[in-house]
Amino acid sequence: MKTNKLILGIIICLILIPTSLIAQENWLNEYKKVLVIGAHPDDPETMCGGTMLKLKAMGAEVVSVYLTSGEAGIKGKSHEEARTIRQAEALQACKTMGVKAIFLSQTDGNTEVNKERYAEMKALIEQEKPDMVITHWPIDSHRDHRVCAILVYDAWRQSGYSFDLYYGEVMTGIQTQNFTPTLWVNITDYKAQKEKAYMCHESQGMTDIKPYHDAMERMRGLECQTQYGEAFIKQNWGK
Repeated sequence: MKTNKLILGIIICLILIPTSLIAQENWLNEYKKVLVIGAHPDDPETMCGGTMLKLKAMGAEVVSVYLTSGEAGIKGKSHEEARTIRQAEALQACKTMGVKAIFLSQTDGNTEVNKERYAEMKALIEQEKPDMVITHWPIDSHRDHRVCAILVYDAWRQSGYSFDLYYGEVMTGIQTQNFTPTLWVNITDYKAQKEKAYMCHESQGMTDIKPYHDAMERMRGLECQTQYGEAFIKQNWGK
């Protein structure tokens, strides 16, 4: 009897799950040039490395953009030493995924929102001409993540909404806050390669951080009825 009730409960839950929660990925097909803009080396890879790999497999050109070079991210190292190490790690991660890397000129832990920084982000996007950009969710415990999101959002508006803007998550609950996704991607087939890419960032103790990303990917996978998933929010065209 208990078994029958359990099976019935599972069936009811599956019926009640809206079809929008299932990983419907036709929306990815339309994109040919994608920028993933993160605040630090390792942010794009951990935020949506599986989706980056899937987009690339679907024929899109994918570029990983780093707002900073992680200058303040290695204890006991000078900014210049850390920059050298972390740029090399990011380049190796991008090589693993087969994507291009671009480093902007801001400094880890001291990012700015001002006229010059708005112009820098706008110029990058005008130069690269993406039809899709993924960046940080703006409600985040890390100031650099919030700055990155603000700059990208402004560039989207200043460009006349010339690309579709999506937000991803990084260590939800610890960094990303109040994130309620509207789109999901099944990354099960790309999980191992994503992990290989972000583990290139050895200076960041990725072995300790990995369980957080595993849990997040499993949670998003459950939401879209897959083993591993990544989730996003699409920015509406509010004027």
